[in-house]
Amino acid sequence: MIALTADPIDFSSAYHYLQTDEAGAIDFFFGVVRNNTQQRSVNQLDYEAYGPMAIREMQKIADQACARWPVLKYVIIHRTGVLRIGEMAVLIGVATPHRDAAFEATRYIIDTIKQTVPIWKKELFADGEVWVNATP
Repeated sequence: MIALTADPIDFSSAYHYLQTDEAGAIDFFFGVVRNNTQQRSVNQLDYEAYGPMAIREMQKIADQACARWPVLKYVIIHRTGVLRIGEMAVLIGVATPHRDAAFEATRYIIDTIKQTVPIWKKELFADGEVWVNATP
């Protein structure tokens, strides 16, 4: 399951989707909006994505993870739009037979998404704003 959404991410649905009798491990990564960056107070974030390309790139990353580890199921959900402090911006979930593969695949997916997927983040401060990693 791969999605871009302007709606809040539903962890419970993602967890239920990943459950399978073959899985001995389900690992999650949650990217959450924090209230500061580089000693500046953050008010909110604004995510933009080039949807069709972002979905294709995330699918490519998921396929690579499945080729490297025994992934039984995966979930990749990234928010778009304005997010407030404490809101979940991204959820990565991986189900595998054993924990090491789940940890490694989850880490690979989030690290590669941040490097290659056309999703852009703007940090908004009380005194201005800045695009972060404006090009993947």
